[in-house]
Amino acid sequence: MKIYQIDSSARKEGSTSRQLSKKLLNKIKKPGDEIIYRDLDDEMLFISKLTESGMKIPLEKQTEDHKKMFELSDKLVLELKESDIIIISAPIYNFGPPATLKAWSDLAARVDTTFKYTPDGKRIGLLKNKKAYLVITSGGTKIGSKEDFLTPWLTLMLNFFGITDIKIISADQMSIDYEKSIAKAEKEIENL
Repeated sequence: MKIYQIDSSARKEGSTSRQLSKKLLNKIKKPGDEIIYRDLDDEMLFISKLTESGMKIPLEKQTEDHKKMFELSDKLVLELKESDIIIISAPIYNFGPPATLKAWSDLAARVDTTFKYTPDGKRIGLLKNKKAYLVITSGGTKIGSKEDFLTPWLTLMLNFFGITDIKIISADQMSIDYEKSIAKAEKEIENL
């Protein structure tokens, strides 16, 4: 099995989402599994100045910035396609995803590669038979509340890619009761 672990917290040291993600990885990995690790805080590019949707620009019209963007996008798409299990850790920042996670999704959304449209306009995700674990943390936002824009958005993006087997592990409202939040998330991991 190939496990694709993606961390998106801007905090390197002391990140609860990173710590829980590592515990989850250690819980589910088996001898012989291959781990693909990506820290989105290290090299993420943000899409700008695109002339086509779905990131389809003919090679002869690509600028150097486009080429750099497509090179990273190709890597991200390959990592997704080759993985069997995906672990995404993300803190809620201002009710939504970290900017790097949004950028990752923009680079991974490739028409005719991770999704396609039928002639009648229906979307079809092309990444099937994958399991995803979302490790979501927050200071004050309750996961699943009307103020949580990260969890439904990330679930929708993965569904858009064809990934529908999704398990959410959360440590929310840590600023209210940190110990209780962490204990709940660790128990969810332990019970897998």
